[in-house]
Amino acid sequence: MSQMSTSSVEQEIYDILTEEEEDDESFEEETPSENGAQRKPRLKRKNTITPSDYKYKVDCALPEYTPRFVNVPTVIVLVGLPARGKTYMAKKLGRYLNWIGIQCKVFNVGEYRRKAVGMDKLHDFFKVDNQEAQAIRRQCAIDCLNDVSSWLDEGVQAAIFDATNTTRERRRMVLDYCRRRGYKTFFMESVCNNSEIVASNIKEVKVFSPDYKEVDKEQAFNDFKERIKHYQAAYEPLTMEDGDLSFIKIINAGEQYLVNNIDGYLQSKSVYFLMNLHVRKRSIYLVRHAECENNVHQLLGGDTDLTKRGDEFAQTLAAFINEQDIPDLKVWTSQLKRAVQTAKYIQHAPVEPWKALNEIDYGIYDGRPVSDLNTMGPDDIKARHKNMFIYRYPLGESYSDVCARLEPVIMELERQNNVVLIVHEAVMQIIMAYFTNHTPDEIPNLDIPLHTVFKLTPIAYGCRVERFPLEAPVSPASPEK
Repeated sequence: MSQMSTSSVEQEIYDILTEEEEDDESFEEETPSENGAQRKPRLKRKNTITPSDYKYKVDCALPEYTPRFVNVPTVIVLVGLPARGKTYMAKKLGRYLNWIGIQCKVFNVGEYRRKAVGMDKLHDFFKVDNQEAQAIRRQCAIDCLNDVSSWLDEGVQAAIFDATNTTRERRRMVLDYCRRRGYKTFFMESVCNNSEIVASNIKEVKVFSPDYKEVDKEQAFNDFKERIKHYQAAYEPLTMEDGDLSFIKIINAGEQYLVNNIDGYLQSKSVYFLMNLHVRKRSIYLVRHAECENNVHQLLGGDTDLTKRGDEFAQTLAAFINEQDIPDLKVWTSQLKRAVQTAKYIQHAPVEPWKALNEIDYGIYDGRPVSDLNTMGPDDIKARHKNMFIYRYPLGESYSDVCARLEPVIMELERQNNVVLIVHEAVMQIIMAYFTNHTPDEIPNLDIPLHTVFKLTPIAYGCRVERFPLEAPVSPASPEK
């Protein structure tokens, strides 16, 4: 038997890839061939695949294909019954991945369903035997996946597909869709058997969703419990029978974890983050150190003592914190004198200095006047103005460098309850950006005045920010950057 050449095999696989796909709607019109016969329609693809390009996409014609390349886009697929904290974790994970430089976007199928049928569908719409509704919901999932694909085709690395995906049939549909396009998949299942946590999620989050905008809250609570029952009737959780899949199973909001077949850096970072995440109520208090000698003299960085005014603020801050009567409170500072001295009057809470919380290193500009930044070399001035986030001070650090050293602090913050952080301008900008979902380009321009406390309280799908100015702003302004 003669063997096919490599080019012939590649061409045959290419032909398989470009055959009509049942779920895709973008086809060329049928046109007659030269002999008058109808030519089979071909699938239009946004990026044309040729036999010699993107080998991992060519390979996806193979059964049970798993991408072999490291830097392949990943779809993180949520799994679980409603009111199990999936969307909360998805949004937190998405913010974390963006914060560490992995572009990610959350796609919520519920939003597509509300656009398709409105916001007045109660629990009957979610019954397993409601075939019309099932067809609508499946189409919404496909529409959402198509948008996921469009997002990943822009060259980004990750997307989160936020839906219940409670049946093996639905997960297989998502998996096949991703495999045909050469994406990796990572399943994230949230399981919760704690009735108190579920009831709390319904009362505090679900009854305020757009689905119940015009519904009495008690009626909404009871209706949502009925909706959960419809999902439970068909729920097939991930098990070790799904051992070929990459997944993490999160049980009772972090009491236990089951991790299986993790593939690559992005999935490893996701697991690392999710295993440090908790959903307990807590607040984080962020404040810059009090006024120090270098602030008064408009000098960058350094390690100087507080001024008299700064010491007075330290006392005011302690009074404010003590009045809050915050349970299980911890105080974290940098190791620089101005931060440690700002915390010295706070009582009934342990104070822990962190080297990772030290201010950005200004390198050769440390201790020099702020005005020197306007007289640096033209190449440095141009680079700093072009992208301040990645600009690195000579022999010093960039904002991007500070983000990297703050990652262990962020992970520890996710594990903690209530914490006061007394830090520095650049450090505080970066931590604020993590919790409030600001982009790297926005970080250097976040307004962080002296002598103001920011209280951050993580809520269902975001973070509430409260600002407490404890005295008039220092004049003149005293930037550290």
